[in-house]
Amino acid sequence: MLLSMTGFGEGRAESPTIAVVAELRSINNRHLKISYRSSDGYHGLEPEAERLVRDRVRRGTVQLNVRVDRRSRAGDYRINHEVLLAYQEQLTELGGVHVQPTLDKLLTLPGVISAPDATGADPEADWPTIQKAINAALESLDEMRRREGEALAADLLAQTAAVTTELAGIEVRSPLVADAYRERLQERVGQAIEKVGVTLEPSDLVREVALFVDRSDISEEIVRLRSHLVQFEATITEAAKSKDGVGRKLEFIAQEMGREVNTIGSKANDSEISARVVEMKAALERVREQVQNVE
Repeated sequence: MLLSMTGFGEGRAESPTIAVVAELRSINNRHLKISYRSSDGYHGLEPEAERLVRDRVRRGTVQLNVRVDRRSRAGDYRINHEVLLAYQEQLTELGGVHVQPTLDKLLTLPGVISAPDATGADPEADWPTIQKAINAALESLDEMRRREGEALAADLLAQTAAVTTELAGIEVRSPLVADAYRERLQERVGQAIEKVGVTLEPSDLVREVALFVDRSDISEEIVRLRSHLVQFEATITEAAKSKDGVGRKLEFIAQEMGREVNTIGSKANDSEISARVVEMKAALERVREQVQNVE
C-alpha cells in the first residue's frame, strides 16, 4: 500500500526514574530531513534517535520531540534549615505583631524546600526507555500514514480511471478525424473552385488529406499513454513490495503522462478530442498534486 508523507504519532514509556513522551510530525519533502528536540541533558542522543527514524521513514520532513520527566521521590527533596530558621525569626520579631507561624505555612515560603535537580539526566541509562517511546511514536505515525496512503491510492486510481475513459473515447474518435477533414476540405475547395471554373484533381485532395493525417496522427501517443497508465496503476498496486517507496516513480510517470496528453492536444485538430484532452489534463493535475504526498 502507499504511505503518505504527512502524519503524526505519539509514544510513551516509563521507567522507575523517568517518564518519556515522544512526538513525531511529518510533512512533504523530496528528501528525508529530520529535526530533533529534547529535554535538557538528552541532546546527545540525537544520532541514535535519528537512526530509529531513518529505519522507518524514507522521505519527508520529520520533527521529533522527546520530553523526559524525571520521577521525584520524597527522599529527593531537602529542607533548607537555614532559610527556614531565618523566616521564623523574621516573622516572630516583627514589631508589635506576635505571630507564631505554623510549620505548614513556613514550608510554602520560597527557598525553604529544595526540589531535586531536574537536569540530572543519565542519557545512557535512560536510552532504552526513550527508545521504547520513539518506537511507539513511529508505530503511531506509520498507522496514520498508512490510512492517508489508502485514501491517496483510491483517489489516484480514480483519476487514472478518468484518464483511461477519455483515452478510450479518443481512440474511437481519432480514425474518424481524417474522414471528417476530407469531407470539410472537399466541400470548401469545391465551393471555391466552382466560382473560377477550375477542376480539382482527386490526387491533390488525397495528398492534402495525407499531409493532415501525418501531422495529426496520435496513435503513438495513445499507445504510450496507455502504457504509462498501466505502469502507474501497477506501481500503486505493488507499492507494498517496494523497500524504497514509490513516490518518486509515480511523479516521473505522471510527468510522462502529462507530456503525452499535451502532445495529443496539440496534434489533434478536432473539437471532441480537444474536449477530452481538457478532462484528462484536469485529472492529471489532481494526480500531480497527490503524488507529492506519497513517500
